[in-house]
Amino acid sequence: MLSDDGYEIPWRPPYEAWSVPAWGLAAISILLLGQFFSLPVAPVMVGVSVSMVMVAYRGRQAWRVIKRNSRTGDSSLWFMDQKELIKKGEKIPENHYWLGFGFDYGPEEASRVRYLLEKGPELVLGKDVAKSNGAYWVHGAGEERDIGINLADAVGHTLLTGTTRTGKTRILDLKITQAIMRGEPVIIVDPKGDHELRENAKQACEEAGHPERFFMFHPAYPEDSVRLDPLRNWNRSTELASRIAALIPSETGADPFTAFGWQALNNIVNGLLLVYERPNLVKLRRYIEGGPDDLVSRSLALHFAKHIDNWDDQVRPYVKQARGDTVEGYIRFYHEQVAGVASSPEIEGLISSYKHNREHFQKMIASLIPILGMLTSGPLRELLSPEASLDDPRPAMDISKIIETNSVLYIGLDSLSDTTVGSAIGSIMCADITAVAGNIYNYGKPKPVNLYIDEAAEVVNDPLIQALNKGGGAGFRLTLALQTIADLAARLGSKEKALKVLGNINTLISLRVKDLETQEFVSETMPEVEIKSLERQYRHGADKDSPLTFTGTYMESLVKEKELLVPPALLGMLPPLHYIANLPGGRVVKGRVPILTRS
Repeated sequence: MLSDDGYEIPWRPPYEAWSVPAWGLAAISILLLGQFFSLPVAPVMVGVSVSMVMVAYRGRQAWRVIKRNSRTGDSSLWFMDQKELIKKGEKIPENHYWLGFGFDYGPEEASRVRYLLEKGPELVLGKDVAKSNGAYWVHGAGEERDIGINLADAVGHTLLTGTTRTGKTRILDLKITQAIMRGEPVIIVDPKGDHELRENAKQACEEAGHPERFFMFHPAYPEDSVRLDPLRNWNRSTELASRIAALIPSETGADPFTAFGWQALNNIVNGLLLVYERPNLVKLRRYIEGGPDDLVSRSLALHFAKHIDNWDDQVRPYVKQARGDTVEGYIRFYHEQVAGVASSPEIEGLISSYKHNREHFQKMIASLIPILGMLTSGPLRELLSPEASLDDPRPAMDISKIIETNSVLYIGLDSLSDTTVGSAIGSIMCADITAVAGNIYNYGKPKPVNLYIDEAAEVVNDPLIQALNKGGGAGFRLTLALQTIADLAARLGSKEKALKVLGNINTLISLRVKDLETQEFVSETMPEVEIKSLERQYRHGADKDSPLTFTGTYMESLVKEKELLVPPALLGMLPPLHYIANLPGGRVVKGRVPILTRS
């Protein structure tokens, strides 16, 4: 059934099986004839040997076809214990991670899938295939084995797409557990707050023999959460203002309200640093809402003490002239006596915020105040702005410490209960993570750091985009999970910006996607290949001079066409927990993953 060009009709009947009993019968017949007619032994043995060789040869051919036809996909759910996953990881090559069972998906497999799509899976494989939740038969296009993916490719980051309830979180489970077992730092940002994802990460730490590595941050469980300061790590003070200003609603990100909010925040940050206080969200809210009066006076007093001898005596007349208003007296003294010999741009910026018309100031920061309010209200006050002086048994951590100690941090955002607050927390945490990556890149020693973000469209911002662009140099491996490209475009404001972000990701793993735009994006990242198909032509007719004379012809021809390896429609047919992955270097894999369970 092979053509001269090596083409074979997929899922054809095992015609070779019919010749197996015929050759077996021939061998028996030769033996009987030799016995009955007393034929020479040598010819009889040659005939029997040839027949038995043909039995083995045709049997092997038939078994190959039967085995291939039986691979129509298993529609049952597949569960795996964490201990079994650890054993699986030991079987794959070093510096690889395990991603289920599957096979390389190339032109031959694509031809088989196309054949079924054209003929109809129900007609070829039976009506039962139509009853399953998805096209399980796609997995029958190849012979599955353990799939190992090179960890070196993970530094180029990974995009995981799939509609709801198709297995994105379960793939994250597999990757997270293996990263924990390797002893690497792991950071998980989970807007939904998936209990299985959290508990599996926690148990993986226990299975690795280090339960103390696991930390959880979750607004819905403040008593069990670690205190996490998102403003703890920075290289330049301006970064802190940028992190919060990025949360201000804006169509362009460069409107006057955003710029004014950034300036107000930056002035307060500089003022806190001048008085040797570490900025946090609670302090920023206090001085933004209540005014920077106290901060202005304290920063000026410290500045005077550094640069002016006996400043106490010299400033007293200015305070008296301001009718006892300390801040006004200090400001006047600074402008008239100090600025000429020891000016400070930070202090002048702080004074500018203090002097600004209060009514206009409140209008310009009207969008900033709610953001600071939501990040410092209720339990978030202590969770996001930890103070060492407070008697709090919950540990105070930050991203840098998590990475240094190879810990595992699960950040649940509780977005289902409060989408706005969850998105704000996620965005500011991502900015903090990016700052740490930049610090490692500039001054530290790069090490593998695994960052997993589920429902990434809810938290993606400019700092996270920078992490995608440059985080690989710091050893960061990002995995972003999305439902559709449209979600990312809506978050960033344009489809072009969304595609620019996705262009920085080297590994693409796609589960079932129903959105046409996402299907086309995933499909177009796959290579074009030459697909072979068999074209049949039938012709018949009557002779015009002799109507009773009929003629007929039948022709077969092998057609080769350039097509996308994975057609967009196929991505919408994948069953739950089945994926198609496009790996660096052009390797495409069709695979399936288990549901990870806890013992």
